Amino acid sequence: MTDFAATKAMFNLPDGLVYLDGNSLGALPKAATARVSEMMTKEWGERLITSWNLSGWMAQPMTLGDRIGGLIGAEPGHVAVGDTLSIKVYQALAAALDLRPDRRVILSDSGNFPTDLYMAEGLLKTLGKGHELRVVAPEDVADNLTEDVAVLMLTEVDYRTGRLHDMADLTTKAHAVGALTLWDLAHTAGALPVDVAGCNADFAVGCTYKYLNGGPGAPAFVYVAPRHADAVAPALSGWQGHTAPFAFDLDYRPASGVERMRVGTPPVIQMAALETAMDIWDMADMTDVRARSIELTDLFISEIEATCPMLTLASPRDGLHRGSQVSFRFEHGYAAMQAIIAEGVVGDFRAPDLLRFGFTPLYTDEGDVRTAVTRIARVMNDKLWDRPEYKIQKAVT
Repeated sequence: MTDFAATKAMFNLPDGLVYLDGNSLGALPKAATARVSEMMTKEWGERLITSWNLSGWMAQPMTLGDRIGGLIGAEPGHVAVGDTLSIKVYQALAAALDLRPDRRVILSDSGNFPTDLYMAEGLLKTLGKGHELRVVAPEDVADNLTEDVAVLMLTEVDYRTGRLHDMADLTTKAHAVGALTLWDLAHTAGALPVDVAGCNADFAVGCTYKYLNGGPGAPAFVYVAPRHADAVAPALSGWQGHTAPFAFDLDYRPASGVERMRVGTPPVIQMAALETAMDIWDMADMTDVRARSIELTDLFISEIEATCPMLTLASPRDGLHRGSQVSFRFEHGYAAMQAIIAEGVVGDFRAPDLLRFGFTPLYTDEGDVRTAVTRIARVMNDKLWDRPEYKIQKAVT
């Protein structure tokens, strides 16, 4: 059984603050400060460039990849860490399209994270082969899996509402019509159990700065199923994906397996912080995390609905059908969230009217939920949000 009191004690959480935004940026592991300092003073400061060998910097993308792979059900050696999520979406999508050269449709849904759609649009313009990005409502995805679809590209958990797609079912249906699958796990990895191998997914990508607590700007990861790993042709063929980076060949020769999906130099400082987060994840069982997440979100929903009738639930009511977040609709959502934050509960706002709250059982408990509800109810019932200072739009919402 996971000791959630023990994991909570390993995070830096300001006194009096209830943090319900781990689905945007995870909390700071206490050990990260010392680990990053050690990396900078000893590994970088004293060993300088020799640390690429002596401190294992060059191996970090695959070492961390296996640790993340354990959380998403990946086969060992088939997850690589580095670059950004947008880059990994572009790479994986390009590779999947290349494996289906006779098809021209990418199927996605309107709940997908917009940057995934942006990257797809940009890729298709670059290819110039008449591909179509077909975007449908989330509930209509299965009905649109036709034999002209090359790739089904979905974010498993809707970033706005927390609505959860059935990865196993949709992957099976995609394969039945000859399509490949690309799953974005940005709001899934570290939030609920994932089994990319068991679901027979073809590609998956994700970030490490949300539920995995790697810190702002922490690197992304990419998964390639073993059956594709030595066949994919990286559209972004960077030097770290070369079979011999320090041979400095003028021509690209892809590395074996998922390592060919590496692009640029590893972000070593950020990876040092991520290592400390993964040490905490080694203490957790994802089945326990999922069960606690549903308990906390169910409690939050029932208490908010009992005290804040002006808020309308936007997330699925059944915990089995949502990720580890809850969203409520409110006409003055932006101002309300600013007031809620001012009262010591940190969530975020998503246009046009969503108050969004993320639940991270590694450091969120029942006491936090009850405190949050009390403060939110005060903001809503006393209309504390109806102040000019809370209506000034900031750059990050």
